[in-house]
Amino acid sequence: MIKKFSPEIQKEIEGIIKKIQLWKDLFSIKLEFYYDGWAIFLKEKNIYPRCIVIFKSYESNQFSIKSFDIYLQNYKKEEYHEIYSVENIKFHSDLIMELKDVIYGKDLGNQVLQIYKKHFQNKD
Repeated sequence: MIKKFSPEIQKEIEGIIKKIQLWKDLFSIKLEFYYDGWAIFLKEKNIYPRCIVIFKSYESNQFSIKSFDIYLQNYKKEEYHEIYSVENIKFHSDLIMELKDVIYGKDLGNQVLQIYKKHFQNKD
């Protein structure tokens, strides 16, 4: 298993963070290390925030991206609802391209489509 503080892991993370700095005015960016991998959290800085998570396991050479709507539970506790997920992203270029699509609304478009199908398509 590659150590989380190995030069390879650090270089990879620094490269990704450098590329996502483009959106630093729209998102707060936080990095966390876990026993089985690392994650970068992008939390939107607006009234209806989303949280986008990039995760990579130490055991795998693939990334995953998940997008969440954030709700306030009783105006105190944040509650997260997954709205989009993509797994098995192999290359950095694909990761950045998919992340860009999510940031610019791919996840929200999919959510709207699901709501439409649920409420309007099966009505006869």
